[in-house]
Amino acid sequence: MSTEAMRSETTRINTPATNGDRLWADIISTARFGAADKGGVTRLTLTEEDRQVRDWFVSECRTLGCTVEVDAIGNIFATYAGEDMSLPAIAVGSHLDTQPQGGRFDGILGVLAGVEILRTLRESATRLRHPLVVVNWTNEEGSRFSPAMLGSGVFAGALSIDDARARSDREGVTVGSALDAIGYRGEAKVDPASFAAYVELHIEQGPLLEASATEVGVVTGIQGLRWFDVVITGTEAHAGSTPMAQRDDALVAAAEVVLAVRDIARQNPPGVGTVGFVEVGPNSRNVVPGSVRLQIDMRHPSETGLNQMQAAVEDAVRKAGPGVALNHIWSKAPVVFDPAIVNAVRASTEALGYSATDMVSGAGHDAAHMATITPTAMIFVPSKDGLSHNEAEYTAPEECARGAEVLFQTILEIDRR
Repeated sequence: MSTEAMRSETTRINTPATNGDRLWADIISTARFGAADKGGVTRLTLTEEDRQVRDWFVSECRTLGCTVEVDAIGNIFATYAGEDMSLPAIAVGSHLDTQPQGGRFDGILGVLAGVEILRTLRESATRLRHPLVVVNWTNEEGSRFSPAMLGSGVFAGALSIDDARARSDREGVTVGSALDAIGYRGEAKVDPASFAAYVELHIEQGPLLEASATEVGVVTGIQGLRWFDVVITGTEAHAGSTPMAQRDDALVAAAEVVLAVRDIARQNPPGVGTVGFVEVGPNSRNVVPGSVRLQIDMRHPSETGLNQMQAAVEDAVRKAGPGVALNHIWSKAPVVFDPAIVNAVRASTEALGYSATDMVSGAGHDAAHMATITPTAMIFVPSKDGLSHNEAEYTAPEECARGAEVLFQTILEIDRR
């Protein structure tokens, strides 16, 4: 055994263990905030349900001796003091908001694992050299307000606070007014340069770990993504009396675009393309559709791949007809995580004896923004049947526990440097 391996093994043996049963109890308990009919959760950002789970998180962290701060976009930072408060903090966390009819694990696992680590440190009277910060980021999901990863984007400087607070949902409610409504428009000014590292534990949200019977994913980066809106204008007409040859059917043109997105993604592996939103007008059985709005999500781990996919979509839109307009809504460049922090995750997984594989995240995460300002990495645990953004989303208790153990061990690895 190498000297490094011996050091890691000794550290593992002498390290207090996180409590997987307690972590699981928190996962089950917090699912009551926005509980949905089929066992999942609907907890859209900055709603009453979000306020409830935020209040729970703040209360737990204060009970554990943390100083809790809230910034102007509602991000919550719970700081557990280290031996040397002049050192930059090690940060962990994720998000508490969900998709509509979402799952019990997406995002919140990373926050609850952070809380469990705080409990373990306090119970064992273990003090890190660095301060430890557990973070809840506002509006990671982007299901109520666009763009996704709003809170971490503001924190990392990708979006101004004024722009972010002016964003509105479908009812016209702005982020700023929603923050005020739940009491989470804070005043703390947390310095982005105050973090030594950021590590995010998350469910994979895909099938690869389960399919390969691998316990832990060591995430080396995140796919880039691009969002587009497509507006298609045709002519509304009577479904019975308008001959097929004389129709200007917006939905037929939309179908061509949808199929093109599928084919383009298949032609650019490992890229993926999705049309997840369709709005048809007038949406009546006996009227030829006169308007359609589509939303396209395209992802690829390389900028070159994204460029090729976008060019192909633009070409498909041109071929679909003159009534089709493509608008580029949002982009996120591919992210490569810090090799030293990735190596800390890998070493921690090996020290704990878990099987692991390197992988690129197909989904976007707050870690993507954090990687632009501090050394960052992620840890994945399996998702049953690859499901996420779904009430059937599931990660087994022992898998959640492994993730928390790897996260804790990674914190210790970083803290010793």
